[in-house]
Amino acid sequence: MFMPSKEKFVKSFISRDRKLLMEDADKDPVYEKSEGKRKIIADFTEYSPLHIGHRHCLREAKKEVPDGIFVAVVPGPFERSGRGLPYIMTRQARADAAVAVGADIVVEGPPMGIMGSGQYSLCLAKIFKALDADYIPRGYKPLEGFNEILRRISNGKGVAPKPYKIIDMDTKEVLMKGKLHEDNYVIVSLSRSLTKINFDFKGKFIFVKRIEGVSGTIIREAVLNQDLKSAEEMLPPQTIKVLKKEMDADKAPLHNVRDEEGIIDIVNGSSESYLKSLALLDDKTVLNMITGRPFENIHDIEECISRGFSRHYKTRVLSSLEARIDKDTVSKYIEKYPSVVRVLNFKDKHTLKDFKDNIPHRRIEIWQ
Repeated sequence: MFMPSKEKFVKSFISRDRKLLMEDADKDPVYEKSEGKRKIIADFTEYSPLHIGHRHCLREAKKEVPDGIFVAVVPGPFERSGRGLPYIMTRQARADAAVAVGADIVVEGPPMGIMGSGQYSLCLAKIFKALDADYIPRGYKPLEGFNEILRRISNGKGVAPKPYKIIDMDTKEVLMKGKLHEDNYVIVSLSRSLTKINFDFKGKFIFVKRIEGVSGTIIREAVLNQDLKSAEEMLPPQTIKVLKKEMDADKAPLHNVRDEEGIIDIVNGSSESYLKSLALLDDKTVLNMITGRPFENIHDIEECISRGFSRHYKTRVLSSLEARIDKDTVSKYIEKYPSVVRVLNFKDKHTLKDFKDNIPHRRIEIWQ
C-alpha cells in the first residue's frame, strides 16, 4: 500500500514516542535542592503555531521579571493536542520557533492527546512543581465576573470548574455560572490541579489580557494552503521562517495527517480485551468497533466512537488508537510525571546551566 511521505513521518514519530513514553513510565524522578537564585517563569503553551498572541504573553512576562528564565512547556509525545488533534508541526519545530521569539528554555510537556483534560491538567501542575516555578504567565479573555476568579487565584485560592459553574474549592461558593472560554478554563483547571498537589501558587500567576486580531482558523488555512502571506500579520517572522523550513522538508503542515493505516489495522485486528485496555476507550466504543468491523476507512471508525464526556472525545480516541498506550501505563506515567525534564531547545549553554542550577528536578535530558 502506498503511503504519503507525511503519513510515513507521522507513523515514525508515533513509534518513537511510544517507546519514549514507555521508558519514562518506568523511571523515577530525582529531586534535590536547587542551587541557583534566578527566578523561573514557566508557561505552558502549545504553539501550534506560535502567533503574536503567544509572543505578547512571553514579552509581558519577561518585562515583569526581566532577570527570570522563561521556560516554555510545549507538549509532547505523539504530537496531539488536548482536543486530540494533530499539531501543525512537531514539538522540535515549535521549540525552535519559541527560542527564536525569545524563550530561554523549552521543555517537553505531557502527551495531551491520549489523556483526559483532568489528567493532563494534573501533569501540567506537576511539571510546574518540578520546575519550582516562581511565576506562571497565562493569557486570559476579559469576561464579566471573571476578575473575581483571577483575584482569588492570585491569592493562592483553588478554583474549580464544575458542570456549568465555577466554584471556590474552600468555601464551595459558586463564583460564576456557565461555560468559560478555553484560555480562561485552562487557568481555572490549572489552579484546581495545583491545589490538589499542594503547590503554593499565591502571587505566582501573571495574567495577561489576550490581544485581538488572532484567528487560529485563518492561520491553519494559510498553512494548509501554503499561503503564509495571508496570515503574516498574525505570525512572528521567526515562526514563518520555521514553518517554511518544515514545509520545505515535507514535515508540515501535519494538522490533517494521521496514521490512518495503523488505526484501521488495530481496530480490525485486535482482540476486544486489547482494545478495552487502551487509554480512553470505553466499553461501548469497543463493542461498536468489534461488531462494525472490518473497517476500510477512518471515518467509519470515528462514527462508531461513543460521544463520551467531552466534545473532543472522538478525536482523543483516534489519537489513542494511534499511540496504543494502555490505561495502566498512562496511570503509571502520570504518577511519576515528570520522571524526566526533557529540554527540547535552549537559548545558549550559559542559560542552560542556569536553568539546571535553578530547578529541583535532577533527571534532565537534552533532546536529541
